[in-house]
Amino acid sequence: MFVVLDTGAVRRRGRPRGPGRISLRLAFGLLIWGVCSIEAAGPRWSARFDGRVVFYQATYLGVLVIGTEKSLYAVTSETGEVLWRRKDARLYETDVAAVPGTDVLLLSFERGDRTRLEAVDLLTGGALWRGDKAHGSVMQMAFDPGSGLLAVVVVRDARGRARSEFKRKAVVQAFDLRRGREVWRRELDSEVEMMPALLGVSGDEDLPYTLDNYRPPAFFDGRLYLFYEGVTSLDARTGEERRREKFRVNEEGLALTEADPVADERFVYFSGRGRVRAISRADGREVWEAKDLGLTPEIALAGGVLYARTGGRFTRLEDGQSVERGPYGVSAIDASTGKTLWRFKGADKGITNMLLPDASTVVVADGDDLIAIDASTGQPRAKIPHGVERAAFALLNERGQAVVGGRNEIAAFDLAANRAVWRARHDPPGRSIFGTVTAVTARAASLYFRYGAAATTVFGGVRLLSAADGLRWSGLAAHATAPNLTSLATDYSRHYLRERFSPFGILSRVSGATFSARERLATRPSIDVPAPSVDVEERLLDRLDPASRLEALSRFAGRRQRLSALRGRWMYFYTDLKGDGNGLIGVNINTGVPERAIGLSDPDQRFISDEASALLYSSKDNRLNAYTLGTRD
Repeated sequence: MFVVLDTGAVRRRGRPRGPGRISLRLAFGLLIWGVCSIEAAGPRWSARFDGRVVFYQATYLGVLVIGTEKSLYAVTSETGEVLWRRKDARLYETDVAAVPGTDVLLLSFERGDRTRLEAVDLLTGGALWRGDKAHGSVMQMAFDPGSGLLAVVVVRDARGRARSEFKRKAVVQAFDLRRGREVWRRELDSEVEMMPALLGVSGDEDLPYTLDNYRPPAFFDGRLYLFYEGVTSLDARTGEERRREKFRVNEEGLALTEADPVADERFVYFSGRGRVRAISRADGREVWEAKDLGLTPEIALAGGVLYARTGGRFTRLEDGQSVERGPYGVSAIDASTGKTLWRFKGADKGITNMLLPDASTVVVADGDDLIAIDASTGQPRAKIPHGVERAAFALLNERGQAVVGGRNEIAAFDLAANRAVWRARHDPPGRSIFGTVTAVTARAASLYFRYGAAATTVFGGVRLLSAADGLRWSGLAAHATAPNLTSLATDYSRHYLRERFSPFGILSRVSGATFSARERLATRPSIDVPAPSVDVEERLLDRLDPASRLEALSRFAGRRQRLSALRGRWMYFYTDLKGDGNGLIGVNINTGVPERAIGLSDPDQRFISDEASALLYSSKDNRLNAYTLGTRD
C-alpha cells in the first residue's frame, strides 16, 4: 500500500510548531509502514560466485566489480550477469580502483617487493597495458582528460593490525593512460599516516590501510597538487617541484582536517595550519594569507567572498570514532585581499558543514540550533532549535528547506518562517540483535551522499567545485564502514561525475555515446571483441551477436547521461521495520515521508546503493544480492 501525505496543506495553515512537534497526518505516516514499499519477495537478483565475497565496488558504467577468495568478477549491476571473470586473482579491495570518467580498471598485483600494475577494460576484462614499475597498491588518483595523464598515489605493504600511527612511504607516479608509459615518479620525503579501510575493527586480523584521510591529488593549470605533507605543486608533465609548503596534515590524528581547494579566475585557495591562503594561477606565488583561523575543513567561494568553516566533527584514525574539535565558527574573507571581513563564533557544542542557500545567507547547525548568518555582517539572523541528536550534516532540499540530520534522525526547517516543517526519526535496532549496528547505521546514512547533487546544496552563484581540471578519486565513500557524515556532506558534490567521459577500452571503438533504435537497425561496422588473455573467462560480449553487442555497449555508455540527471532524494536509516524484521527505511528529504523500505535482517557492513538502477547490494558468504530500493519517479 502507498499513502501520499499532503505536508504542504499542513504548512499552509500557518500553525507554529517547535522542532519536537509534527503534524498528526505526518506523524501518522511515520508510524505506519504502509507508506513504504517493503521488498518482501527477496532480492531482485542473486549471484553466486566461486568463493566467499571479500569486497565489491560500484563503478561509473553500471558494472559491479567483485572480489572473492579465488577470483575477480565484473557483473552488470541491473541483472547480476557476469561480464567477465579473472581466475586466480586473489586481490584485496585496495588492489582494485576504477579510473574516474573512463572505462578503465586498475589492478595491482603485489608479490613481495614487486608490484605489477594492469589497466584493464572494465567491460571485457582485457588488459589494455601492463607495467612492472608500480610501487604498491593504488590509494588515490587524479586523471586529466585533456592530456591523458593519470597520476596515481601508491603504497606498498599497506596491511596490518588495527593500531594508531600506521605509516608507510607513498610514491606518486604519472602515466600516459592510453599507452601505459610511465612519465615520471616521485617519492614523498617522509612516511605518511594511513587509516584502515574498515573503521572500528580491532583484533588480530590484518586490515587494508588507505590514504582516505587525505584529500586526493588535483590537476590544475598544468600542475599536480598533492596534500600529504602540506601542499606541494608539481609540474604535471615532469614531476618537478614548483612550490611547496610543508605542515602537519591530519591534526591530532584526525582525518580530513584541511579543506578541499577551490578556485576562481585568478587564485587557487587552500587551507592548512589554521590558515587560508591564495595562490596565483599565473605564476604559483602566494598572494595573501589569512591566519589564526583554527582547523578549517571547509571553504566555499561566493560573490568575491571566501567563507571558511572552522572546527567540526572528524574521524579519529586510531579507532574510527567521530570526535569534536573547535573552535567552532565561520569566517568571511575578502577573496582579493585576504582581509577577514567578519568571524562568527556563536556555534556551541559542535558545527556541521556550511550551506549557502542564497547570496546573503550562510547556514550552519551546532549542537542545539540551526543558525542563519547574515553574509554581509556575520550576525545571526535566526536561530531555530533543531532537536537532532548529534547533528552531523545539513543540506538544502529541492524545496529550499534546510535539512539537519544525524545517524538516526532528520528534520527540515523553513528558513524564511523560522520554523520546523517535518521530522523523521528511526532508531537502530538494539545491539543485542546486531553486533555491528553502529557501522551499519553509519553506512545506511552515508548512502545519500553518493548521489547528492550540487543543485540541492547551494544556490547557483557559489563556487563549490574543487580546484581541478581533471577528475579525482579516493576510496573514502567505498571503503569506510563508519564514514564521518560531516565530511561526506561537505564533499559529496565536488567529485561527482557529470558529462566528462574518456573511453579507452571497447567503448572507444563505438562512435557516439548512445544509439537510437533506428541506428541499431542500420548497417554499422561490427564491434569486434579483442581476444581475451588466458586468465579471463566467461566474457558476456563473446556470447552476443553483433547487434546485441552494440545494444549492450550502448546501454553501458548511456548510463553516464542518467547519472548526470540523477538527484539523490532518500536518506536511509537502519531500523526495526515493525513486524518485518530489521532493514532500511528511505526517507524522502523533500517531504519527510518514508517512501522506501527493504528488509535486510543481516546486511554486511559494505552494502552499497545504486540509485541509477534503484538497487541496493549486500553480500553473504559466496553470494551478492541485489534488493529493490523502490519505484523511481
